[in-house]
Amino acid sequence: MSHITAAEVPRECFAVATPGLETLVADELTALRGSYPLEVGESEPGGVSFRTDDAGLYAANLHLRIATRVLVRIGVFRAANFHELERHAARLPWRSFVAPEQAVEFRVTARKSRLYHQGAVTQRLRASVASAVAGAGAPGAGGSTPQEFVVRLFRDTCTVSVDASGELLHRRGYRLASSKAPLRETLAAAMVMASGWDGLAPLVDPLCGSGTIPIEAALLARRIPPGLGREFAFMRWPEYHAKFWAAVVDRARSRILPRAGGPIVGSDRDAGAVKAATANAERAGVAKDIEWRRAAISSIAVPPQAGWIVTNPPYGVRVGERRALRDLYAQLGNVARRCCPGWKVALLAAHPELERQIGLVLASRFATENGGIRVRMVQGMVVPATPVAAKSL
Repeated sequence: MSHITAAEVPRECFAVATPGLETLVADELTALRGSYPLEVGESEPGGVSFRTDDAGLYAANLHLRIATRVLVRIGVFRAANFHELERHAARLPWRSFVAPEQAVEFRVTARKSRLYHQGAVTQRLRASVASAVAGAGAPGAGGSTPQEFVVRLFRDTCTVSVDASGELLHRRGYRLASSKAPLRETLAAAMVMASGWDGLAPLVDPLCGSGTIPIEAALLARRIPPGLGREFAFMRWPEYHAKFWAAVVDRARSRILPRAGGPIVGSDRDAGAVKAATANAERAGVAKDIEWRRAAISSIAVPPQAGWIVTNPPYGVRVGERRALRDLYAQLGNVARRCCPGWKVALLAAHPELERQIGLVLASRFATENGGIRVRMVQGMVVPATPVAAKSL
């Protein structure tokens, strides 16, 4: 497949990821190398570095399902005092990323550096932007959407990056209706991709809530880019190349499949959740690819061929809640053995005690956080067995 290339110096980029998901993001970037000139670096805590041109940068924002945001590094220099910071900041290419009268914001972190006062660092950098770009710099300048910069000081080395994404990448734009504890779209996509689901076999979520897992599965199966319906910060850059973006979008649209290859089912006992899920799927453009049902776990119906159960049950943060949830987890395992022999089960869990209630041999696929709670995705194969009674925790 031929490459779409931009006549630009390659950019040093960084795909930010929730800790624990870096390897999955690296796999996504590697997959993009078939269409764009990406050099993927090593995974590191918090994300994956990569090098690409403008078209590749645009494509990363459009296609990455698991990353949180994409940054572009614009400067790395030593700054042990404010004079050094101001001198180097004056040389940064602010005009390439900030338009006249545009607001800017800085997210500064400092560790083991003599410049430790984040507010003072922000003040100097904001002044540098104002000197380079007419009317820019002040928060809310001109009522414009702010351009954010991420600044990291570590051992007196200052790294300045520009945010190419704008709103976080999990905000696809389809989830206006949500259940009580919605799962981030990026984490739902990570679950589906880490499960090994092939997009052809059935996928069932018996605790679908607002439908994020089935919707992300349908988007993946149909090759619909998660960022197709939204805008990005790079579109407001003075050096934005609209023709490159149009070419990236056209290529992505040409690969979209008309329907998902296998049945996708989302069910929940709560009527409000099913209604929200249905509305979200409509906005995501995958309503015809998902069958929504109102049903308790005990009465779920699954397609006849073996597939995947991928779900996000309640975690039971408090001990009392975990005791109340033991029946739910045990019932999930019992139903799987009764209805889904030969299927794979993948779920997020926060406590090994609840995992054991399922009664399946489960292996960890990744560990991360969801809503500030440490969770891990576990997966196993369903084999017929005697129903497991709920055990005391």
